[in-house]
This record gives sequence, C-alpha cells and structure tokens, in this order.
Amino acid sequence: MATDPAIIQPEDDDAAPIVSRRARAEAIRRLQIGLTGLFTMILLVSLANIIRDRAQVTEDTTVPNAVASADGESTPAKDPLADAGVVPELPAAQPSAGPAAGAHAGGGNRPH
Repeated sequence: MATDPAIIQPEDDDAAPIVSRRARAEAIRRLQIGLTGLFTMILLVSLANIIRDRAQVTEDTTVPNAVASADGESTPAKDPLADAGVVPELPAAQPSAGPAAGAHAGGGNRPH
C-alpha cells in the first residue's frame, strides 16, 4: 500500500502552493459566475417591472376611451384609402353599347 500513487505525498514544497492557487482560481471563477448570474436576474426582474409598469400606464389611458365609444354611438365607417387621398381614378362613363357593339360587329378575331 505504500506504493499506491494516490497516497504518495509530494516531497516538494512547491506542490502545495500550486494546489492552493488552483483552489483560489476555482473559487474566484465560481464567485464570478455567481455574481454574473445574480446581476442577470436583477436585470431581468427590473426589465419585467418596467414592461409591467408601461403596460399598466397604457391600459389606464386606453380603457376609458374604449368604454366611451362602446356606449352605442356609432360613427359611420370611413374608407381609409379615401382619407389618405389614395382613391383610384375611375374612367369616365362610357356608353354601355360601345364595347359590346364592337365585339358583335365582326371586328373580332374569329376566322370566316
């Protein structure tokens, strides 16, 4: 059992500081990861709080307007394109016999 490599103690005094440096580096790394996680959670909770507050403000300002318009007073439906000024130009009124008469007058593409 004296030759078991797990039991053999290092003879150099330099080996002990290496182990303590590794343990210290690992402890610092764990501390950094923990603090990063804590900061991330605080940031997420703060962001959720901001979103909730803005949603509450929006709800407070929009709900009374929606209730006031639901009283039964209806406004006539408007054409959004006409309100924007994008109404298409309609051609002038043509006689109804114009296009139909040209098709029956023999000017079509039928072979004779």
